[in-house]
Amino acid sequence: MADRYQNRIEILQGTLDLLILQTLAWGPQHGYGITQAIRANSNNVLTADTGSLYPALHRLERKKWIAAEWQLSENKQRVRVYNLTGKGRKQLVSERSRWSAFTEAIAGILNPSRNEADS
Repeated sequence: MADRYQNRIEILQGTLDLLILQTLAWGPQHGYGITQAIRANSNNVLTADTGSLYPALHRLERKKWIAAEWQLSENKQRVRVYNLTGKGRKQLVSERSRWSAFTEAIAGILNPSRNEADS
């Protein structure tokens, strides 16, 4: 069982916010659905545990980047469904831009010869 989770990567808090916003850009979702979308779209590499996910959802809701409402699931259980707000869509654009700059900076450090060729 430990081998199954060996290659999973714990998500950093700022990155988790970006992943939640992106997941909700695809459509409204409840917490478990967000977790499943992150896992599935990362080929089972990234995982967001409930101890990180729900505090992040509450934080994003306080910032008004997402909104939530109670709904009945297909199983007739009450679930909290999260939606991306207009403010959240703007934040997603900003977060994606910052992520792009971050990954380019990391790539420059990991592949310094690439930077020298550009100079």
